[in-house]
Amino acid sequence: MSPVIRETRTGRALAGAAVVMTALALAPVSASAQATATQKAQAAAHETKQETKEAAHKTGNVITDSWITMKVHSQFVPENVLEKSDIDVDTKAGVVTLMGTVPTGAGKTRAVAIAKATDGVKSVNDRLRVVPEAEHGASATANKAGNTISDGWVTSKIYADYIDEDVLEGSDIDVDVDAGVATLKGTVPTQAGSARAAAIAKATDGVKSVRNNLKVVAKTPKT
Repeated sequence: MSPVIRETRTGRALAGAAVVMTALALAPVSASAQATATQKAQAAAHETKQETKEAAHKTGNVITDSWITMKVHSQFVPENVLEKSDIDVDTKAGVVTLMGTVPTGAGKTRAVAIAKATDGVKSVNDRLRVVPEAEHGASATANKAGNTISDGWVTSKIYADYIDEDVLEGSDIDVDVDAGVATLKGTVPTQAGSARAAAIAKATDGVKSVRNNLKVVAKTPKT
């Protein structure tokens, strides 16, 4: 065998080894990149799902009075200016009525602004009263930390936890909290929805007990 041929084969062997070593070196990076890509895809899918659900509620007859009430309440929860508030939200034919108390004029203004900006709301009746450091009495209860929270806040928190629950889509739930006792009325499409609604309410800080009066009414298939 000529030296030239031997040298060529040796060079090919070395080149092949280099390719294998390069592939092995890159393998962890590729796996990591694939994992990252998967996480990003999952996050994007979740975000798209939420946007799709929100868009669905913005289309015509899909928006119901109960959904508006739920949405308004849920938007109250993260507002610092509404802490110590005790707000009741009532919606009829897209007209929202706000009743109860707020600790400051700024809280009153913010609550009304939130309601007015909610999809499906035609107008807002503001019947809120400004009561500095309001004493809620029987309409308040103590949370796990021993702090007093209003029934209105507990109601808002329950609604906030309902709004992204897939099993509760198509539900028409009315939440009434009195001295920490949450009463659930209205309809849900499945028994699983009824159980989930009750479980969420029971787990909400400030809730002492739950009366589940929800009725299971299956969705009517669209034709």
